[in-house]
Amino acid sequence: MADFPPTYSSATGGDDLAVFQYTSGTTRELPAAVKHSHRALVTLMFAALYGTGIRPGDEFFCPSSPAWATAFGMARWRAGARRHDRHVRRPLRRSAADESAPRLRDHEPVGGGYPLQDDEEFGEGRRLCFLIRKLSYTGEPIDSATLEFIDQIFHVPACSMYGTTEIGVVLVNYPGASDYVVKPGSLGKAVPGLKLQVQQPDGTPTAPGVVRELMLWRRNGWETTKDLAKIDEDGYFYHAGRADDVIISAGWTMSAVEIENTLLKHPDVREAAVIGVSDATRGQVAKAFIVSERSPSDGYVEELKIFTRMRLSQHEFPRHIEFVNELPKTPAGKVNRKVLRDREAAKAICNATLEEQKHADI
Repeated sequence: MADFPPTYSSATGGDDLAVFQYTSGTTRELPAAVKHSHRALVTLMFAALYGTGIRPGDEFFCPSSPAWATAFGMARWRAGARRHDRHVRRPLRRSAADESAPRLRDHEPVGGGYPLQDDEEFGEGRRLCFLIRKLSYTGEPIDSATLEFIDQIFHVPACSMYGTTEIGVVLVNYPGASDYVVKPGSLGKAVPGLKLQVQQPDGTPTAPGVVRELMLWRRNGWETTKDLAKIDEDGYFYHAGRADDVIISAGWTMSAVEIENTLLKHPDVREAAVIGVSDATRGQVAKAFIVSERSPSDGYVEELKIFTRMRLSQHEFPRHIEFVNELPKTPAGKVNRKVLRDREAAKAICNATLEEQKHADI
């Protein structure tokens, strides 16, 4: 280091390239690289200030891979936070929590601690005390079982933040804000200065509860986020899947994510993925792929259909159900519905070819 000057003079401009950020790759063969300039630090600050609730002096812990934007620390450092990152590939509720717990206990932010006793996970008689004031997540809508776990263990609201690699974080739940009510499973509301709408194809805003495309007002025009969403009567946004995950059956628009979340409430369903498949009468129908320890049977299939119809609209149920050992996922852990759609498309082509050969033989 003696050969280098004691200070560093930057010659970088706001529009110069700062970083490549890669998409999760759920809608294409390979992730796409999105260029961000140094000016993008302002956009990243939205996630830091309103998505994670970071304030100067806070200690920030993220168990995700450092490659994730959530773990990307530039905005956190700029906000004055200290980091205690630990890269783990298992859910925090399992053995990773056992590994991370000492770090979470050693670095105690201001706030109450809650003891955790769990003989199966952490050993008999062991009590862990987690001192977390703000908790946020992103990437996929959270399931009800995980929400229940968070309530029992951490005793703070699970605050979602939503954005894309291209547009940054745009919807947040303002962790730590005493004047904001967090609704479980909601994406929250827009960050200050931004405007978002769930819109009909003609550009008019939807009524509460209607699933359509989520649009962002930017550069004097509406830009698509390529995601589906709905709002409630209080203006909170809820994610309903990618725009290419929408299922249109006999004129009805259905959300694959909404059907999946309903199926996951069944006690015997461990994982679920839903896609639209071709149907001669309805154009498309919903097909569910289920991971379950329960043995497949016609009775189980009918039970899941009835279970879904009782909790959603009468047309929103999977007319086809297939039991699988595992679901295809991206390196980020998201269910890769594109792989499922490609498999079904290939199967349909194969069946059509066999049918043509059958008629030709006749």
